Amino acid sequence: MTSTVLVGSSRIDVHIENGPTQVSNQDLMQWVRMASDSVSTYYERFPVPDVALRIIPTDGRGVRGGKTFGAKGGGRISIHVGKETTMNGLNADWMLTHEMVHLSFPSMADEHHWIEEGIATYVEPIARVRAKHLDAHEMWLELVRDLHQGLPQPGDKGLDNTHTWGRTYWGGALFCFLADIEIHKQTNSRKGLDDALRGILNAGGDIRYDWPIEKALTVGDRAAGVSVLLPLYEKMKNRPYDVDLAALWKELGVERDGDTVRFIDSAPLARTRDAITFGSSAGAKLQPASASQAIDAGRRSRSSR
Repeated sequence: MTSTVLVGSSRIDVHIENGPTQVSNQDLMQWVRMASDSVSTYYERFPVPDVALRIIPTDGRGVRGGKTFGAKGGGRISIHVGKETTMNGLNADWMLTHEMVHLSFPSMADEHHWIEEGIATYVEPIARVRAKHLDAHEMWLELVRDLHQGLPQPGDKGLDNTHTWGRTYWGGALFCFLADIEIHKQTNSRKGLDDALRGILNAGGDIRYDWPIEKALTVGDRAAGVSVLLPLYEKMKNRPYDVDLAALWKELGVERDGDTVRFIDSAPLARTRDAITFGSSAGAKLQPASASQAIDAGRRSRSSR
């Protein structure tokens, strides 16, 4: 089946290959709409004019094997859906949103693959929260649980030179996280990383174009109105840059207890935490989570671009 999803002025042509699935074609189209809604909410538009999306039924359960490429007019995405996947599984999926985020940033040289994957890893859950497709508690639980995988290990030579899975996906996400916090600090939460990334996209920096990383970060800093991205890159690109994550969680007021997370609104950076979650101008505030509000989250793996 081939069908089309219109997102603002953008078009997603969806080709669902033949094969048995537990979910209907209508369910799969709803899944595509949810992912595109998340990305459009974060970037305030869909990143490219046209996307050809190929959905491939496969054995097993769950979404897997997502890949995204630049193409004339926009991009191409292929993704596999296990034939035992349920609608609940599609509703909980992160991978299609992750792949669509890739459309929003220019193509980088191989040594900078970490920023492409890091942005997709970091932005995806925030985008889903802002579109009301994911609970904010789960988003922060995943960060607290998984972000340490991006810290430098013995022998690390910086993000441009250390191409392990952890440093590529979560090291890139760590860069985004630190930049997001610092932009909010320097602007009194008037701006965040989302402003920088939208600035890059709106300057023509999407997956169809090859940009030097310095150009992308300079454009992002200009959009945010503060110099954060480029100086942070200089610190992290070719040497280990350690971070005290435990201290950051305390400052942000994110407290983990096993498989639960609670927000402490008296923490010094609680306002920054809320702005990162909902956007600088959202004006929404999370109430401290009671035991009944705590959310469990499953272990997640990451695709490659």
